Amino acid sequence: MMKKVLVLGAGQLARMMALASKPLNIEVRAYDVGSDKVIDPLVNSLVYGDLEDGLAFADVITAEFEHISHDVLAICEATGKLFPSSQAIKTGGDRRLEKALLDDAGVANAPHKIIHTKEDFDAALDSLSLPLILKSALAGYDGKGQWRLKDKAESEAIWLDIQAFFDGAKGSEQQGVIAEQMIPFDREVSLVGVRNKHGETYAYPLTENHHCNGVLSVSLAVNEKQELQKQAAEAFDSIANTLDYVGVLAIEFFQVGDKLLVNEIAPRVHNSGHWTQQGSDTCQFENHIRAVVDLPLGSTHLVRPAAMINILGPDHVDHQVLNVPSVAMHWYGKSKRPGRKMGHINVCGDTKAQLIERLNKIASILPEDEFPEVAQYIEQLT
Repeated sequence: MMKKVLVLGAGQLARMMALASKPLNIEVRAYDVGSDKVIDPLVNSLVYGDLEDGLAFADVITAEFEHISHDVLAICEATGKLFPSSQAIKTGGDRRLEKALLDDAGVANAPHKIIHTKEDFDAALDSLSLPLILKSALAGYDGKGQWRLKDKAESEAIWLDIQAFFDGAKGSEQQGVIAEQMIPFDREVSLVGVRNKHGETYAYPLTENHHCNGVLSVSLAVNEKQELQKQAAEAFDSIANTLDYVGVLAIEFFQVGDKLLVNEIAPRVHNSGHWTQQGSDTCQFENHIRAVVDLPLGSTHLVRPAAMINILGPDHVDHQVLNVPSVAMHWYGKSKRPGRKMGHINVCGDTKAQLIERLNKIASILPEDEFPEVAQYIEQLT
């Protein structure tokens, strides 16, 4: 019998879940939280009604992002069809809940304090060492919601900005700020894993990530450093089991020497796992669907070294990229906008050296102004 899945959110992640579901004879529809319409994530012009209609359609409800109205989550939770749970989704969208989860799960993360008042702010300055990074607990707005404090002389000005941020915050949930001790780290890595309803967990290989202007630019998966892989998988199990999680969950880490510290979690399929479409037997999108509809999980083994390059802004890439062996293009069908995630390029190699050689060929074709720092990052891999 065909299973039916409703995804909360109608962006590219819902689209890729739908594409991965077709061979499994699973129908996916997406709830656009902006328009309150249920649509076909592959043909956005096809509308199937509102949320109530979507709930009636679905055997299972899941989500492609974490910033979903708590009212909508409560309605979905009440059906008994929502996986992962509303609490797991809320935790990914509120850094206060996230930090509490990490502490409950016994997972290492940066020293931190939660700030709601000036007294909290002063206490954080007394107990944490500078420099600090301060992040809004809930999503920021208009590009705001993050501060760096390097000198105590700047503290009063930063507090006034935070207070103005609190005063201007919208929504029914109280805004807050997490003060974190800044960690000098060697690199940023992430792990995408999956857990089913029976508590079985599988982890994909640890992925090295390069960011440009705060946005993921390149991800590289080569299955090295098995001791770090073990640490990351143990952290995944601790977090996923504490949440009684169902589906794909991503964890971003700072590598500090031979240790990993959790930076943040994402209770969903994740940009740094897009390489799994060509580098693994079962991609993250299919495994998420398998988990939530209670099908057997697929292999997360790396079948060959793989990488992903994000396409941020351009709606066209020189077709010469397709002359590079083992390249796959993935476009999201979006209208062009500066900085927007328009698609991604996956590339694989039989060895790490061959993968890097192919990445260098791709980088030589991509314009530096549209793909800043890509060539420099790849060059340092050699």
